[in-house]
Amino acid sequence: MQLELLNDQGQATSKFEAPETVFGREYNEDLVHQIVVAYQANARQGTRAQKDREQVKHSTKKPFKQKGTGRARAGMTSSPLWRGGGRIFPNMPNENFTQKINKKMYRAGMAAILSQLVREGRLAVVESLKVETPKTKALAAKFKAMNLDSVLVIADEVDENLYLASRNLMNVLVVEPRYADPLSLVHYRKVLVTKAAMDQLKEMFA
Repeated sequence: MQLELLNDQGQATSKFEAPETVFGREYNEDLVHQIVVAYQANARQGTRAQKDREQVKHSTKKPFKQKGTGRARAGMTSSPLWRGGGRIFPNMPNENFTQKINKKMYRAGMAAILSQLVREGRLAVVESLKVETPKTKALAAKFKAMNLDSVLVIADEVDENLYLASRNLMNVLVVEPRYADPLSLVHYRKVLVTKAAMDQLKEMFA
């Protein structure tokens, strides 16, 4: 499969031969949805907490007599039916939201996303992406020249200059291939991959 090889101005200079096993797969919507949802679920933290009827502050005194009031009988105000009572099934801090995804499924899902990006024209290959100084202005000018406003850059190596220059740019994320995640691939409008990073992606997802 042939992909466009871009220069620093975002112009296609030549073609790059990409492996079909990673960039030529059929799109599996159900699988992609599953790995994106699992990625988001695994990032959740069980920090919320509610109280059950044992933990709420209340009196054990019977609110009113059993008979003669016309109301439903009640034993104590901690009942979940009462305002201020405990929850029946409270959320606990140790709640686990993780979802298991098999390695084979994850590799197939990532390859399906990359293949769909190629079909939509949202993925391109660059020779390299480096900045001489850790200046955000310099990297912003480079992306502006390439007509990119929302971009995920997958670089073979993220040095200190590139990291510092990119961290304050909105809608820009620079990562190494091992940190590329399905949510970011779907979210950003354009994905730039360096030539050296292509070999790593082939090794990871082929």
